[in-house]
Amino acid sequence: MLNSKHFLQRVAAGAAVALVTCVLVADANVLRGWFTAGSKPGEFEAGVDAGHAHEGQVSAFLKSKQSSVDGFGTLMQSIRAEQYKGKRVRLSGFVNSQEVVGWAGLWMRVDQGKDAIAFDNMQGRPIKGTTAWQRYAVVLDVPPEATGISFGILLAGTGEVWLSGTKFDVVGMDAPVTSTGDNNLPEKPVNLDFTE
Repeated sequence: MLNSKHFLQRVAAGAAVALVTCVLVADANVLRGWFTAGSKPGEFEAGVDAGHAHEGQVSAFLKSKQSSVDGFGTLMQSIRAEQYKGKRVRLSGFVNSQEVVGWAGLWMRVDQGKDAIAFDNMQGRPIKGTTAWQRYAVVLDVPPEATGISFGILLAGTGEVWLSGTKFDVVGMDAPVTSTGDNNLPEKPVNLDFTE
């Protein structure tokens, strides 16, 4: 089984790994429309925390059940891409964290069949430690060939995160894409003679 670092690296690199087929689903009925998954979903729990609201809005939580976790869990949804093809979409929400050892982040992946064609999990701008409520967002393009979109919040390692005020919406092309994948590759080969 892949550990969280290798799994996320493979997905982020665009490998033909689909989150839904590579992970174990721990509880398909956590919250209506949401389910838990990850490399070690059984080591995490999720639910609603009405007592930990942000600006009056109830939050969902994701937390480790063990004092040590070598893997990650996620609270997520998967939807068909049909109505979002050719558009740019944003997943946003307010996140609060407590004692996150490892890292956490919002994430979104656009698939074509079993292949990930766009991905961002905030690994390059992670949530760590204990933080106050802060708004985060991931933005991706949904190409015409896309078949599915998956998104949620993940926690790698131990700790707890809360998510509130979650939105999934279409944004204009002026909203920058947050993916750290192929969009940041150079336009052409560089330093082929190793002199720079």
